[in-house]
Amino acid sequence: MIKNLLKGMVMGIANIIPGVSGGTMAVSMGIYDKLIHCLTHLFKEFKESMKFLIPIFLGLGIALAGLSFIIEPAFKYFPLQTNCLFIGLIVGGLPAVLTKIKGKGVKISYIIPCLLFFALVVGLAAIGEKEGAAADLSFSLWSVIKLFVVGVIASATMVIPGVSGSMMLLLMGYYNPIVSAIKNFITALAAFDMAGILEGFGILIPMGLGVVAGIFLIAKIIEILFEKFPAQVYWAIIGLIVASPVAIFLLGDAGTINIVGILTSAVTFAVGFVIALKLGD
Repeated sequence: MIKNLLKGMVMGIANIIPGVSGGTMAVSMGIYDKLIHCLTHLFKEFKESMKFLIPIFLGLGIALAGLSFIIEPAFKYFPLQTNCLFIGLIVGGLPAVLTKIKGKGVKISYIIPCLLFFALVVGLAAIGEKEGAAADLSFSLWSVIKLFVVGVIASATMVIPGVSGSMMLLLMGYYNPIVSAIKNFITALAAFDMAGILEGFGILIPMGLGVVAGIFLIAKIIEILFEKFPAQVYWAIIGLIVASPVAIFLLGDAGTINIVGILTSAVTFAVGFVIALKLGD
């Protein structure tokens, strides 16, 4: 349970960062197939599915609620090192994916989805360097509907490896407002500020419902694709994983680059790589 809790936390942290995909981290840690299976067979295999999903989503929630306070200063003061840590986490999962296609050879039908999804992630990152106008989160029926739809879109991209949910929020103008809403809600809870808590509920509940709906919807689609085109899907995932480091550098700020920064970044990359290998065991 502790190991799955940690894996959920890694996924949660990844979902905060534009360019990093929670789905990619699930692949890197060797839980992606099981995660999709448990989501699509939740009611048929309720006890076993919940036993797996509870620590994963608990860790994800802890990361979103608490570690978002740590990630922001980490990127502010150590951008290159933090980026390299996540690149290490992503690349460390590549060997596990390569074992899935071992012995299947290389075909045009495999290369095409790999290149297409590589181009998709890099293209999204290239056009997503600047956030649009900040979204209006004032409480209204229209705002609730928009938050639900945004939750569906963001969660779907969280589940798909290589496509960053936070990057999609950034493109839609919801990234900074949502991150601020989460922080304000946690602060209001700690201070027993009922006005702040209710305001947070008005934003986070409709979006949360959209997230749940999106996760189950896309999980079913992905399960069907795995059943019908397993090799093509794994090659597509490889394209997404290889593209993720490029997307991170396109969206991120490397800060001041010097010898010390490069050396410490190499260390954080190695740490991330080893963590991904260990969590993927």
